[in-house]
Amino acid sequence: MNWPTQQGIFQAGDVALQSGAVLTDARLSWKAHGTLSPAKDNVIVYPTSYGAQHPDLEWLIGPDGVLDPTRWFIVIPDMFGNGLSSSPMDRTDYPTLVTIHDNVQVQRRALQALFGIERVACVYGWSMGALQAYHWAALFPDAVDRIVVNCGVARTAVHNQVFLRSLMATLEAAPQHLGNGRFSAEPGPAKRAFGRIYAAWALSQDFYRAGLHLASAPPPNLGAPDLETFLRTDWEARFGGRPAANLYAQLRTWDAADISANDRYDGDLERALRAIRARVLLMPGETDLYFRVADNAAELPYLAQGALRPIPSIWGHRAGNPSVNPADAAFIKQAVRDWLDR
Repeated sequence: MNWPTQQGIFQAGDVALQSGAVLTDARLSWKAHGTLSPAKDNVIVYPTSYGAQHPDLEWLIGPDGVLDPTRWFIVIPDMFGNGLSSSPMDRTDYPTLVTIHDNVQVQRRALQALFGIERVACVYGWSMGALQAYHWAALFPDAVDRIVVNCGVARTAVHNQVFLRSLMATLEAAPQHLGNGRFSAEPGPAKRAFGRIYAAWALSQDFYRAGLHLASAPPPNLGAPDLETFLRTDWEARFGGRPAANLYAQLRTWDAADISANDRYDGDLERALRAIRARVLLMPGETDLYFRVADNAAELPYLAQGALRPIPSIWGHRAGNPSVNPADAAFIKQAVRDWLDR
């Protein structure tokens, strides 16, 4: 990397959560790319997605990437439950639910304490990162200039919750499950099933119809010799190395995501959307099965400054994280750079 980076742990102390529980001795891992301007007006917050850690997100950072660290000061906060920030894997007293609201409150405290940052130019997020971007804009309307909601929504849809709860049930069915998302040992067979369920949702029917999971398909593809190998190496392996307790905790966080579920908005989603002052770029994937174009289209009328730019792709949810898909990466880069220039 030919630009400055720094990273560390923000010691947040005991954090009172929305649920009334306390996350004791909370630790927020972070990494920053680029240089903070003297006016502190070039800050992009780039939260992590489900199961991801900050190294997994760095592929799109670069002078020729989606986020340019020679212009922007890009801070990646690791979401609670991802194994770098406070997570169930390293503490027995991890609360039952840590919400997106809880996450972004600590993230803002960290920016203030570490860098003296009071306002951010943009929050960019994909998937659960996009849920966090939406929360930043709703909870801190005077402190956020722009957000990019890449394959995300303001409130987790019921259909998406059906998927999430099927994954929870898969982990709960493991003999190693002790209850409340805790395990006596890693439930290998359950995590293999977990990965295979995920494979059906993360990529679209059109993607599989085109055979893009196979090396025999036109590029770009995911390079497997056959379906069984693809499921084993791309999905079982993906989740097999992650602690089940962390996977379960972040499913609960995702399931409960709602920008209006707080004392500020009392569950009134329309009021929460109308309160957002940031310029909002909604970028759903046209074939995403989690976060539908229709979900963002329903939110758009209530946003003071919003635009809807669906990603024209058959890569489903992964269109928003196209590390191996140059066409989708180029679309996102152009859309985001245009948005940042406004």
